[in-house]
Amino acid sequence: MELWELAARESIRDLVARYNANGDSGRFDQVMALFAPDAVMEIEGDAPRVGHEEIRTIFTGAAGRADWGDRPVHLRHITGTHQIDLVDESRATGRCYYFVLTAVGLDHWGRYLDEYRVVDGQWRFAKRRVSTDGRSPDTLFAKEQ
Repeated sequence: MELWELAARESIRDLVARYNANGDSGRFDQVMALFAPDAVMEIEGDAPRVGHEEIRTIFTGAAGRADWGDRPVHLRHITGTHQIDLVDESRATGRCYYFVLTAVGLDHWGRYLDEYRVVDGQWRFAKRRVSTDGRSPDTLFAKEQ
């Protein structure tokens, strides 16, 4: 393995970690900075969102639908089994499992399928596809009707 490959893999792992931490904290400007300007994000069952403004609506919409009631606001996305395939020094693909913890415990879980690319010297999401494999009957994030 070459040095650039190690650096790329670590940068991509950091990208995913920052997505989780910033999204869970409601720091949507920081989340948008992790996406290429023309990035695409797909949530299973919804139309693809293209570009920062459209992608932002995924996060603001989820925040608006969350029903915390009188429970504490704890939101934690955890990713695992992150596989990264480098295409070249500026493009890669990845996939990982995620699960989300809230005040109800395990809220929902699924998979991320990603395409990454270097933008202005930084690894960014070029495309992120989110599939939900299951959800708790007590989920705080009911699907938009």
